[in-house]
Amino acid sequence: MWVQPYRSTIEQIPPRLDVDHRVAVLLNANARKVTTRVVRSLSHVVPEGDLFVSRSELDARRIAQTVVDRGYHTVFLGGGDGTLMCFVNEIVSEVGRRRRFHPTTLPRFGVLKLGTGNSVAALVRASSTRGDAIVDDVLRARSGEVPGTKSLDLLLIDGKRAPFAGLGMDGQLLNDYIAVKRAFAEGPLKKLMSGGAGYFTSVAFKTVPYYLANSNSVDCEIVNQGPVAWRMGPDGRPVETFGAGATLFKGPLVMAAAGTVPFYGYELKMFPFAGKRRGMFDLRVGHLSAASILANLPGLWAGTWFPEGLHDFLANDVSIRFSRPMPFQVAGDAEGHREELRIQTAAESIEVCDFSGAASH
Repeated sequence: MWVQPYRSTIEQIPPRLDVDHRVAVLLNANARKVTTRVVRSLSHVVPEGDLFVSRSELDARRIAQTVVDRGYHTVFLGGGDGTLMCFVNEIVSEVGRRRRFHPTTLPRFGVLKLGTGNSVAALVRASSTRGDAIVDDVLRARSGEVPGTKSLDLLLIDGKRAPFAGLGMDGQLLNDYIAVKRAFAEGPLKKLMSGGAGYFTSVAFKTVPYYLANSNSVDCEIVNQGPVAWRMGPDGRPVETFGAGATLFKGPLVMAAAGTVPFYGYELKMFPFAGKRRGMFDLRVGHLSAASILANLPGLWAGTWFPEGLHDFLANDVSIRFSRPMPFQVAGDAEGHREELRIQTAAESIEVCDFSGAASH
């Protein structure tokens, strides 16, 4: 049975709203920071019929139908990157189905920083949960006072949209981070290891040691399927141009990943050239030793390390083929192993509330 709109026992006196500023809030009950306190705080400012809590993909699909039915101007999504993409995909798909029969508007999206990985939240400087600052973000949207919006391109992989995805070391890193969280799930370090410290720990003490002990040389071929692609220099300028059908890379790799946003979780700047050109993503491929990664981890994290074995391309359609299956992740969610992958830029971008011009919390 799907979850109905959240109903609070606290008396609510929501402000009168112009229809153009109607806001829905969609929360993932399984997200790390979607607590009872957070839900109650939001229930003070969001009418009960506009606040939804989802516990499954079926919930998300039915909530998406309701959101599109009501024609909300802005839809806030509470959870991590996986939550964001689940709701976005459901809403975009629902809008697409209805557009076959009559014009239907895609809502503007807002992000509530309530997950483990928050790459899009970091991009638009969404508020943290400290002092109920996320409530202020919702209130600004309801009163039409959002500082701005950002048009966000998304990857299209197997018919699904996502801000980033990867094969290889980054997929291994995600699996290792999950293992670290589980290992400390019941101990005194549970809270610490489920945050940025856990991310750093998994890289330094699990992922890198794994690649020190195991061969990371896996043959890969990447072909440009779009009209044009560029290999980027460290200064952000193209240094090589590739036409349709050209091979972007062929040889051993430890990782092939793509993103339309600069960050992974905890502002790990994996894609420094993401967002530099509309309609294109940053494809990052690397053949690096584990020792060099460990020695340069701060620079990698900040997106300022550009060694010889790391290459960035701007592209909008590529095919990737490894010689054996590699760990695969999409928007921070483990997706098993894949040997081949097609990554494209989704045809339609989304508009996201941008708080980078607002006072920080």
